[in-house]
Amino acid sequence: MKFDIAQYGIEYIVVLMAGIILYLLYYVFNKDSQYSKNIRSVASVVEELNRELFYLKKKLDQTQNSIQENSQRMNDEEIYQEIERSVYDMVTPLTQGLKQLQENINAIDVELNTRISEIESGVKQISIPSSVHGNDDEKIISLFKQGVSLDTISKELHLSQPEVEFVLKINRLK
Repeated sequence: MKFDIAQYGIEYIVVLMAGIILYLLYYVFNKDSQYSKNIRSVASVVEELNRELFYLKKKLDQTQNSIQENSQRMNDEEIYQEIERSVYDMVTPLTQGLKQLQENINAIDVELNTRISEIESGVKQISIPSSVHGNDDEKIISLFKQGVSLDTISKELHLSQPEVEFVLKINRLK
């Protein structure tokens, strides 16, 4: 039984391709909304870190003013220890926030890599038939490698010239 592309018409092929494209667009928009949600959560963490940084700067200014007021009563070693404690108190929450942000970024990265792999495997699973006539592939390739023209191959195998070109393109010979 021969399968003839011309028999079904180019309209069916266009409709099939349009369906595939619409499905892929739906998939991309769906994934885009999920990524947007993840980005908004990262943005909120960054905003929270900025707010924390603002409060820490304010506290640092207060501590510096307090140190300046008490500097006449404190010696250099005490001033150094007070500054060290203040800096540690300010840096600790910021470090924790940065660690949380890094974890979120790593999670998003893993999620993106997983989804990209899924998309790639999905695209690989969409297979185009290797040939219109499975048994003729080897004959077409063999004749083409022997230097026989496309017109002659199509006449010999009773195939259309576009079918012969299709097989050669699939096998990356043309």
